[in-house]
Amino acid sequence: MNNFGLKLLSLFLAFAVWLFVSAPRRERVIERALAAPLSLVNMPRNLLITTSVPDTISVRVRGRVSDVRALSSQNLEVPLNLGGLVSGDTTVNIPPQAINVPPQIEVVSIDPTKIRFRAEEFRQKYVPIRAFLVGQPHAGFVTGDPSIAPEHALVSGPASQIQHLSEVATERIIMTGRTDTFAQNVAVVSDSSLIRVIEPLVVTVTVPVTPEVGPQKKAE
Repeated sequence: MNNFGLKLLSLFLAFAVWLFVSAPRRERVIERALAAPLSLVNMPRNLLITTSVPDTISVRVRGRVSDVRALSSQNLEVPLNLGGLVSGDTTVNIPPQAINVPPQIEVVSIDPTKIRFRAEEFRQKYVPIRAFLVGQPHAGFVTGDPSIAPEHALVSGPASQIQHLSEVATERIIMTGRTDTFAQNVAVVSDSSLIRVIEPLVVTVTVPVTPEVGPQKKAE
């Protein structure tokens, strides 16, 4: 019975340490679904993806409650390596190993397990620029043919769209109420999100606005 109190304290401390160390092992195991961001890496510069690619994939994980609850979608970013991508239709598999999770977390399932898309080569082309006039001048005035400087724009985009592109337009030029010839600097824009205007980004459009000539003045 010597040092009984000290021995009892040692036993209590050992039990407390065991509880602390073994607590994670005794935790409940749960499953949870998360939306993991999909990132495209090593994309060849001469190629452009022309079909939709999902921003996220659904990942279902399993693990202890504390570990699973500590996970967030930002921690599960899935890199899709496109280093060997070529022009055409492509299918890329997403293995469970691509999901970056802690070792104590198990990836149960992924949806989708394959990403399908189409890639095309970039093309460049010069096309005419059209002045986009909106509205009508003041009553008694008429609009003449606008002049644009410069008249052509260099654009780039996927081969299938560039091949059939015949023109690009300026931003809207409001004609409502105009009574005089005017010049305006406006941006050149593309209707397609996949086609980019390289140059010029801004052009000068001169629009003639003159009094309307009536039938009597024409006869005279």
